[in-house]
Amino acid sequence: MKPDLIATRQAIALGTTHPQAQAQACLDLARSAACKHAFLVLTPEALLHTASQAHVHAKPLAGLAVSIKDLFDVQGQVTQAGSVVFSDQAPALADAVAVARLRAAGAGFIGRTNMVEFAFSGVGTNPHHGTPAAWDATCDRAVGTAGQAHVPGGSSSGAAVSVATGAAFVGLGSDTGGSIRVPAALNGIVGFKSTARWVPTLGAVPLSTTLDTVCAMTRTVRDTILAHEVLSARRVARAHRPLNGYRMAVVQSLMQDRMDPSVTQAFERSLHRLRAAGARIEDIRLPELNELTAMMSTGGFSPAEGYAWHRQLISRDGARYDPRVAQRVMRGATMMAHEYMDLVQARAHWIRRVDTALVGYDAVLSPTTPITAPLIRDVAPGSERDAEFFRVNGLLLRNTSVVNTLDGCAITLPCHAPGELPVGLMAWHAALHDDTILQLAVLLEPLLRPD
Repeated sequence: MKPDLIATRQAIALGTTHPQAQAQACLDLARSAACKHAFLVLTPEALLHTASQAHVHAKPLAGLAVSIKDLFDVQGQVTQAGSVVFSDQAPALADAVAVARLRAAGAGFIGRTNMVEFAFSGVGTNPHHGTPAAWDATCDRAVGTAGQAHVPGGSSSGAAVSVATGAAFVGLGSDTGGSIRVPAALNGIVGFKSTARWVPTLGAVPLSTTLDTVCAMTRTVRDTILAHEVLSARRVARAHRPLNGYRMAVVQSLMQDRMDPSVTQAFERSLHRLRAAGARIEDIRLPELNELTAMMSTGGFSPAEGYAWHRQLISRDGARYDPRVAQRVMRGATMMAHEYMDLVQARAHWIRRVDTALVGYDAVLSPTTPITAPLIRDVAPGSERDAEFFRVNGLLLRNTSVVNTLDGCAITLPCHAPGELPVGLMAWHAALHDDTILQLAVLLEPLLRPD
């Protein structure tokens, strides 16, 4: 794995490298075949200018490359949300809040990353701008065998590839049902979904105002903590508990259903390693998870709230949408007001019961996704592959979306061995347990790191 941001920042301070050299190296990677379709726009002048500013080098991000998902406003740039519908839109007049915080912390913006149109899928395909191929950061090579490209996960597809390849140290993205954690898991990097309220969504194209979370991907947990502190404008509490000072749970219901054998192998191996290192891990049932299908039977928050935002746009330009995205948006058109209010109330009641069930545990461990990344060719745009696409999409988002419904926080860490397709282990909990999850992840990371 390539050096992380903190190691690179330390090298800059020691004079063994320079931000401009780092900027050029990142640009070279962004222009390489490994990043094909990962970026919609590259901004080399902006990155090199930031890297040349001496006062920036002492800031938290030290002028190093940060990629911006095409969901976020950057002053002077057009925000298209991975679509073609906004191609003639005027440039943004101001940065999104998250972008402004990154800029103030010394981020060097390398470019806008590709994404699933309007952030509405966990697979990562885009018929307008192409689909980037997954890259395994743990061994610095393409996922799978040559000529057999695998999906990067979505919706923050390009952001994940930019970080995994080394083109960016931080990839700004969003997570509504898993759009940070799914691509992080499929690219062998770290993805953190914070409690949603920590980072304002102002300046980002919405999908679900209930579930949208602004967060980032990095190559290490310590970089993730740094990125979260910048984005949330708060300090993460530092704890010094040993691993056996944390009590963890593994859910037997839902989370481990229909897993690929390779995911089962990686997850069980990871639990064995953690227990051998002294981790206290207990099996729990958490039957409340089995209620989610019925709770979301009328469509869920994303279609309902997405349709409310898209209804005029899709009535005018629906033919230009990705048909799969349009299909999911239009599902929200049939949701009745009383069904939506029932869902709001059911979710609140469900959150209270899950919160109660998790009292006494510091984290729950589960596979981030129950399957590994499928081949792009098997789910590429085309109606003849729609059934497989929606099957894969549902599985990729199944475990991660639990945390969004819970209004919780979660981190995914790579846990696969060399030669295996990337697999993520997710540590999660309810709202405002962010600091505990992050501090626990610091301890888990070296134990899960591929040999």
